[in-house]
Amino acid sequence: MVEKVVATEAALNVIETLKAKFGPLMFFQSGGCCDGSSPMCHPEGEFIVGPSDLLLGEIGGCPFHITASQYEYWQHTQLIIDVTAGTGNGFSLEGPEGWTFLTRSRLFTDEEWASLQADAVTPGRA
Repeated sequence: MVEKVVATEAALNVIETLKAKFGPLMFFQSGGCCDGSSPMCHPEGEFIVGPSDLLLGEIGGCPFHITASQYEYWQHTQLIIDVTAGTGNGFSLEGPEGWTFLTRSRLFTDEEWASLQADAVTPGRA
């Protein structure tokens, strides 16, 4: 199965540290404004997912959401969540810990894209 969102080992390590400190987490791929296009990490349930938001997948056992309009731009790419040292400029949990999540991407191969198109799309899930 082709995953639409994955995380690097470094990002997974930070996620585990944050889960130990804050409990269950969720991610939301920001579409601009305060955090540019950074993925935001919040305690699960503290960020309200709207009706136009899609569940793209999971990273580190945490749900990862994106708006439908932003998904239209990135649907041909696999999002790769990474982390770098720094505090960023937003409301994401990793900032005060000295980290910033960031999104990298790569285009799906033709075979991966065909596989994704064959999968049924369910409501609320990209």
